Amino acid sequence: MKTLQLKFKIISNLPVGGKYFKLTLDAGKIAQRAIPGQFIMLKVSDGLSPLLRRPLGVHRVNKNKVELLYEVIGPGTKILMQKKPGEYLDIIGPLGNGFTLKQRPVLIAGGMGVAPLVFLAGKLSRQKPLVLIGAKTKNHILCVKEFKKFSCAVKIATDDGSLGFKGRVTDLFRDYLSTINHRTLTIYACGPKPMLREVAAISQKYSVPAQISLEAHMSCGFGACMGCAVETKAGQKRVCQDGPVFDSQEVIW
Repeated sequence: MKTLQLKFKIISNLPVGGKYFKLTLDAGKIAQRAIPGQFIMLKVSDGLSPLLRRPLGVHRVNKNKVELLYEVIGPGTKILMQKKPGEYLDIIGPLGNGFTLKQRPVLIAGGMGVAPLVFLAGKLSRQKPLVLIGAKTKNHILCVKEFKKFSCAVKIATDDGSLGFKGRVTDLFRDYLSTINHRTLTIYACGPKPMLREVAAISQKYSVPAQISLEAHMSCGFGACMGCAVETKAGQKRVCQDGPVFDSQEVIW
């Protein structure tokens, strides 16, 4: 798919709880090209600070609208949260390699890892995926309603037990695999690296294929700077260009 660099108009930029915001863009040309798992590089300022673009996974596509979910955690996202409807943002995308759609999907999200998995759930809705969501507390659980709109069954794990299963989402995943016929399942996961490492280990133990979306610091987004390199069994690869989606058994953890 061809990558674009264009300015797109903001439709809305709304808080969805805590430090989390959902940005909606009138970006038909991105919407037509994007597949689940891909991302965009967004310039938050016309000035030199911050200099680098911000990578954001495509959260949802609805006709000509592209939705991006983000957390306000630094100067770049603080600028982004102040953007108003009618303003324009300079975007490069869609970038990277996305998920490959398979049968019997199980989606595993840790924290902000829900962002690209909602887009994926929409594409897999006819299969009624199971979605496992994990976070520190109930206040950090996102997108449950969105997943349920796509006919997903949702199970939740929180570290403090404030909602759902008490413990890590990988514990919930392990318990699930131990109680069902796991043959022909396909795992899709996005979240912090320790979570993905554990998903990879559990998937290997049960011989279940897993596609994981890696998070990484990116400077360019198209493979020039090597700032997001990751070690794999086939040598060093770039998260932005060769990923962000990888086979979990390909990555050297």
